[in-house]
Amino acid sequence: MSEKKKTTIVLFSGEYDKAMASYIIANGAAAYDHEVTIFHTFWGLNALRKNEPVSLKKGFMEKMFGKMMPRGVDKMGLSKMNYLGMGPKMIKGVMKKHNAMTLPQLVEMAQEQDVKLIACTMTMDLLGLQKEELLDDIVYAGVAAYIGEAEEGNVNLFI
Repeated sequence: MSEKKKTTIVLFSGEYDKAMASYIIANGAAAYDHEVTIFHTFWGLNALRKNEPVSLKKGFMEKMFGKMMPRGVDKMGLSKMNYLGMGPKMIKGVMKKHNAMTLPQLVEMAQEQDVKLIACTMTMDLLGLQKEELLDDIVYAGVAAYIGEAEEGNVNLFI
């Protein structure tokens, strides 16, 4: 019996379309019985943020980062054609018309398929994000955890 194939993705971008591509690939790989890991770092951590604000004690810079970053995947902008926030509304309308899954649905599906969602703890420290602000049932780890996954990976992507 052969070992399960592995797919790893570094999600660096905080843009809706790039996060969507990451989750589409992750769910596709999981459906093909790959062991899948998405390592969320820097702006990619926004894909793991809860929609609702969480009351926490933070310093000035941590509060500023929290206010500037989108809260939850549905609030992320597009990499191209953002048009002051109109682009995401337009693409979501087209997706609804074509019965395409939304990014929040893709994240939920990934969790249901046991895709390992890792939040980079170093970046969390830099941006002042705390565990309470992120989704439940995710893994908190540093780059060594990703490298451990990637060195056995059959497919390794940086998005």
